[in-house]
Amino acid sequence: MTDDRADPLAVLANQPGIPAAMTAARDAVDSLLRDRGMRRTGPDDTVESLLRGAAASASLAGSQSSLDELRAGHVDPIAAAAMRVSTELMGLQPVWRRSPVQALARLHSLATESTDEARGRPESAAGAAAMQRLGDVVGAGTSAPAMVLAAVVHAEVATASGFRAAAGLVARAAERLVLVDTGVDPAAVTVPEAGHAQSPQSYERALARYRDGGTGGVVGWLLHAADAYTCGVQHSPLA
Repeated sequence: MTDDRADPLAVLANQPGIPAAMTAARDAVDSLLRDRGMRRTGPDDTVESLLRGAAASASLAGSQSSLDELRAGHVDPIAAAAMRVSTELMGLQPVWRRSPVQALARLHSLATESTDEARGRPESAAGAAAMQRLGDVVGAGTSAPAMVLAAVVHAEVATASGFRAAAGLVARAAERLVLVDTGVDPAAVTVPEAGHAQSPQSYERALARYRDGGTGGVVGWLLHAADAYTCGVQHSPLA
């Protein structure tokens, strides 16, 4: 077992309320996959889920494009960026396992315009260091539940100023990538982005508390994320 003294995520995972919330969220995902049977989960389900996730993530980033418009290909630049990210997301799993920082850079490259000079790169030395620290934490492994890891990856990318432009799109994609890679949702058929988008104000407040509020802020974010994962089950094409 990983030593909690060298495993900060394990410490967070044992804060009051977190074990029960994450267990309930994982049970909701497991129930969906068990009821439908992963044998009957096909590529079309994954594509539809990723499309719904792209629409929700784009809306949180300020897009005015609807899900139907995404289906039709009539989208604004933010939604177009979210679509680029979702299209390549599953193929980045081997990259994530080898180098989380490289996977984040690729996600940022997809999420930004080709004319952006910072495309695929952190915008400052401090941002680069923050992303490297995150990569080190991911690479070190943890005894914490995979959903805790996914939530922390999301919050760190969104708040650490590693990628200012399109940071939210990158953060939400990285979160889903962790859920896929850790086996929580290997076919990416739940829609955690839709869970976050259920209340954009609550989402932004939870991220702000994570950034500014010490342990209490981190706990609040993890509780929000657990709710989002449960809600994401309800938005699955399998639901």
